[in-house]
Amino acid sequence: MTDLLYSDVEEELRASVRSLLAARAGFEAVLARIESPEPVDLKLWRALAVDLGVAGLPVPEAEGGAGASWRETAVVMEELGRSVAPVPFLGSSVLAVAALLGTGDPLLDAVAAGSRVATLAVPLSASAAVVSVTADGDRLDGTVTSVVDAGFAEVLLVPTAAGLYAVEAADAERVPVVSFDLTRPLTDVTLRGVTGRLVSADATAPVERALRAGAALLASEQLGVAEWCLTTTVDYVKTRRQFARQVGSYQAIKHRLADLWVSVTQARAVARYAADCLATGDADLPVAAALAQAFCSPVAVKAAEECVQLHGGIGFTWEHPAHLYLKRARSNAVTFGSASAHRAALADLVAIPS
Repeated sequence: MTDLLYSDVEEELRASVRSLLAARAGFEAVLARIESPEPVDLKLWRALAVDLGVAGLPVPEAEGGAGASWRETAVVMEELGRSVAPVPFLGSSVLAVAALLGTGDPLLDAVAAGSRVATLAVPLSASAAVVSVTADGDRLDGTVTSVVDAGFAEVLLVPTAAGLYAVEAADAERVPVVSFDLTRPLTDVTLRGVTGRLVSADATAPVERALRAGAALLASEQLGVAEWCLTTTVDYVKTRRQFARQVGSYQAIKHRLADLWVSVTQARAVARYAADCLATGDADLPVAAALAQAFCSPVAVKAAEECVQLHGGIGFTWEHPAHLYLKRARSNAVTFGSASAHRAALADLVAIPS
C-alpha cells in the first residue's frame, strides 16, 4: 500500500485551490449565484480549469493534461466540498475525463485543457452502465434524465448499445430539473435524430470506469463537506453563550462533536484509500469505491445535520450557509447509488452472504 498521507504537492495544490475559492466562491457569492438565471459560475470554472490547470489532473501531459493523478483530483474535490462552489468539475473533470481516458479520442485533450466542458449523459443516481439512447448509424434518439452539468456542458458523452458517442450539447434538447442541491444543477437531455461521433465501440467499459471513479472521488467531496460542517460548528459553539456559559462547554454537545470528529477522521482514511486505489489502478478499487460511498455518504449527512442543529435558530435560515451543505450532502447521498446499494455491492465483492 502506498502512503495515504497528503504529499507536499497535494498540499500546495490544496492551498492554491482553497485561496481561489475563498476569494471567488464565498457563501454570499454562491448564494447570489444559485438565485440567478446562471447558477454555474463559468468564470470561476475557467480560473480553476485553465489558470490553475485542474481540469485534467490525471491526464498525461502528452494528451493535454497535467500529468498528475486521481489523488490530486481528490484534493480538489475536497476543497470543492468545503466551498460547495457551483462549477462543473464532477461532470467534466471526473466523469468525462475518466470515460475518455484510454480511448485515444482527441476530445480528451480539449477537456483536460479546460477549453471544452463535457459530461457523461447518465442519470446522477446511476451506479452501473445505463443505456437509454438508441443509435441508428450516427443518429441518436432517446432521453436521459437528471444529468449532472449537462445544462452548461458543450459536449455530451452518450452511451448506447452501439458504443459511446460524443454529441454537441447545443444539438440536444436540454430541460433544467429542479434540483434539491441548487449548487449542482441537473438537466434532462433528449436527443431526436442528433448526429453523434463514435468515441468508443464499447460503451460499457468507459461508463463503468467513469462511474467507479465518480463514486471513489465523491467520497473526497463528502469528506470536504463534513470537515467544513465540523470545523464551523466547533467554532460556533466555542463563542455562542447560553445561560451565561459557552454552548460548547455542555457535556452533551462535547460528546456529539467528539463522535462526529471520530467519524470524519475515519471518513478521511476511507476516502484517501479510494482515491489512491483509483490513482494506482489497484485491483481493490471496486471494494474501495463501494466502501467509500457506504461510509462517507452517511458521515457527510450526519455532519451537515449536526451543523444545522447545533447552530440553533440561525442554522435553519437561508442567510446562513449550513443549508447549502445539508443539501449537497443529501444530494450526494443518492449520487452514483445510495449507501445501502453500495453496502449490498460491497457484500457481494467480499463474499458476505446477504
